[in-house]
Amino acid sequence: MTAGAVAGLGVGLGLWLVLTRLVALGPPGLADRVSLHLRRPAVDGPLLGAGAVSATVEGLLRPYVQKAATRLERVLGGGSSVQRRLQRAGSRLTLQDFRMQQVVWGAVAATAAMLMSVALVAAGSARSPGLLLVFSLGMGVGGVIARDQVLSREIRSRQARILSELPTVADLLAISVAAGETPTGALERTARVAKGELGAELACVLADVRSGRSLVASLDAMSTRLTVPAMSRFTEGIAVAVERGTPLADVLRSQAADAREVHKRTLMEIGGRKEILMLVPVVFLVLPVTILFALFPGLVHFDVVAP
Repeated sequence: MTAGAVAGLGVGLGLWLVLTRLVALGPPGLADRVSLHLRRPAVDGPLLGAGAVSATVEGLLRPYVQKAATRLERVLGGGSSVQRRLQRAGSRLTLQDFRMQQVVWGAVAATAAMLMSVALVAAGSARSPGLLLVFSLGMGVGGVIARDQVLSREIRSRQARILSELPTVADLLAISVAAGETPTGALERTARVAKGELGAELACVLADVRSGRSLVASLDAMSTRLTVPAMSRFTEGIAVAVERGTPLADVLRSQAADAREVHKRTLMEIGGRKEILMLVPVVFLVLPVTILFALFPGLVHFDVVAP
């Protein structure tokens, strides 16, 4: 009797999932029919961003996650700001994809918290289900915030890589211009040689120039997109040299020297912060052990001599 009930429950649950899936899908729209014949750009990965969800499960959950992501966007807002941050991070995710990842991170964190709460209640260690529910909701909100913090960390990491690549790229541009290349030709040659983040940005600048945009406007758009102070000064120097006809090679050499100084100053600031962190194990681990080794023989001798 129990086996039949379980089988019936499984069949009913399966039929309910199929019906809800069919209702959620509905008839395909014009955009869906046209998108089958278009080449869609690849994104960074599945919903979790690390390949953790299989294709079948992701296909089943995606409509519900999309609805939750739309509601999350209505609650949080700031879609244009998030879109700019995604561009600064060099991510190919859209705003909808990022909100979907936030929903998944929050759902995973809330589910883990609920499982922990159930285990605590079953073990008798917790007697307040209300607090456990608040804990689960808080973990869900924390998962959403954690995905946003990961995006901020990606932005900082990419900006640091761009800052470290800037002197080399500026030297390559200076050499190309000194060899007789035009500014656009120097950018094209450098973008073809450079393989880092800045090389990809220069390729985007060249694409804008080929589409009919001026070189100065394309460089200004790149500096606005990256929001790196050293990069802004670099593009302003190139724009001024191109507009006023000053020797571009000398400007690029001076920009490379300034970029090296900025990078060196940044490394010194990071080293100063790390030096403070290095004091933590010295004060809390090495120093107590040293004091213990210094006092231990005297304490042992005192215990032996004492009547």
